Amino acid sequence: MCGRYSLTSSLSELAQRFEFDSEPEGFVPRYNVSPTQQVLAVVGGQTRRAGFMRWGLIPSWSKDGLSSRPLINARAETVAEKPSFRDSLKRRRCLVLADGFYEWQRVGDAKRPMRVTMRSGEPFAFAGLWSKWTDSDGSSISSCAIITTAANEVLKPIHHRMPVILSKEVEDLWLDTALDDSQTLTQLLEPYPDDALEAYEVSALVNSASNDVPEVTEPIS
Repeated sequence: MCGRYSLTSSLSELAQRFEFDSEPEGFVPRYNVSPTQQVLAVVGGQTRRAGFMRWGLIPSWSKDGLSSRPLINARAETVAEKPSFRDSLKRRRCLVLADGFYEWQRVGDAKRPMRVTMRSGEPFAFAGLWSKWTDSDGSSISSCAIITTAANEVLKPIHHRMPVILSKEVEDLWLDTALDDSQTLTQLLEPYPDDALEAYEVSALVNSASNDVPEVTEPIS
């Protein structure tokens, strides 16, 4: 699964890398992004647009816009079949921007927090799905989920799942609003190449979502 991540890159760096012109109001570096919080995502169309969505997808057909368990992740193996995700897979896909994510490696009875990043240090995009839920009074909530797949060789010692990271070459295809073929889309949802990622242990500070500070991203010896 993917339940925590970071986005510490500058907005100008992100705009250049992901080719969007908008300037999302309130953007600040994040070191410990958690479910139900607002996250930065990019959607397609005639031009790419960046904005904030709630992390935890609310299907458009939800009666009350509430869920006892937020839909923060969608499994690549079943995303085309699940009622909560299949319509978004065809019509509402996004890039969820990040520059690292956290998983907890079980060591005996303890769990060791690990951060996974690109070896290059550059930001990247999770394959995301989004939805817009509208209340009876006309107010709406845009929300998203991150797709996960089987772990690659870097992640296997840490966790059996990992978020789908899209290569730069397929980001346009993922955002193409004219593409609605589920088979073509699910073929993009593969584990990221092993040699592009690295993992290192971080402080247990990351265990608390309230610790959204630079120290949670730093390696410990």
